[in-house]
Amino acid sequence: MCTSPESERSYDVVIGAGLLEQAGAIIADVCPDHRYGIISDTRVAEHYGEALSAALSDAGLESALFKFPAGEWNKTREVWSELTDGLLRAGFGRDSAVIALGGGVVGDLAGFVAATYMRGVPVVQVPTTLLAMLDSSVGGKSGVDTPAGKNLVGAFHQPSLVLVDPSLLATLSRPQFVAGLAEAYKHGAIKDVAYFEWLGGGLERILARETEALTALVARSVEIKAEVVGRDERESGYRRILNFGHTVAHAQETVSGYGCLHGEAVAAGMVLEAAIGEAIGVTRAGTAGRLSEVLTGAGLPVELEEGLEADRFMKALALDKKREGGRSRFTLIAEIGKVAGSAAEGWTHEVSEETVRAVLFR
Repeated sequence: MCTSPESERSYDVVIGAGLLEQAGAIIADVCPDHRYGIISDTRVAEHYGEALSAALSDAGLESALFKFPAGEWNKTREVWSELTDGLLRAGFGRDSAVIALGGGVVGDLAGFVAATYMRGVPVVQVPTTLLAMLDSSVGGKSGVDTPAGKNLVGAFHQPSLVLVDPSLLATLSRPQFVAGLAEAYKHGAIKDVAYFEWLGGGLERILARETEALTALVARSVEIKAEVVGRDERESGYRRILNFGHTVAHAQETVSGYGCLHGEAVAAGMVLEAAIGEAIGVTRAGTAGRLSEVLTGAGLPVELEEGLEADRFMKALALDKKREGGRSRFTLIAEIGKVAGSAAEGWTHEVSEETVRAVLFR
């Protein structure tokens, strides 16, 4: 069990194989409410919706399952509205809670439903992908995508509980699993070089989905993210270090119509943002090459998708929510394990459009 540092409110992150079967008793103890609305996508619901409903029922809890079509392209205001209307039709009141059962898309969308329903009801995160387990389920960010870009409408809404069962990863496709590793490597790249190297050394066990290795991986990533979020819950400063690789990644996702997985975009984004850092003298020479070597070894892409139009890509960058004063700002690392910057700089660096173009479209 990990506990997030004190911010507006602390909460437990419980990690262990087989926890889904015990979910009802754990949720009843931590988040006691009258009814529970389980929000999931169609793919995850097929695997685990019935099991979670049964676990809640065994604990004497009443629940209903609300599904939406799987895919990042369904993380929209329209689907948020449909889910909210579904809860209203089913008579869910302020004495209800939302349970997010799924990956990052489900967590973001269900979290936003919980943040806005009846002006806010509790949410419990039950992540089913590696990326969600070690990153997106922790920290309280929720939201939806718009045609202009990713996560541009949302809210901060901390969960009451995060329940992580690594055994659920057995049904996750290999591409989805590998994509989740990108965020683990990011945590190492910004905060812990020993963890970064451990990931590479333990890659065979991780890819084999050994429970002990997965539990250790999730626990360390959660510790890193919880420490960062605890210092800056609403991303006014220090929390921005978690954006390493994401400025480029979000632009790629937008212009590709979410044709790539988030973790794949982040992997390429880290390498390219390290190259940007090297170009402006902030990042130690050779860092981008080392990242590229390690991420390629894990089976992750390290370049932008082919065929992306430079002007359209730069326009997507211009809509990034991290942009300030009309200029793009990037989270950069000094070297693997250490972020470059300071509180006075807001932990980000202004980079000219000319430099960005030269690095990304050389």
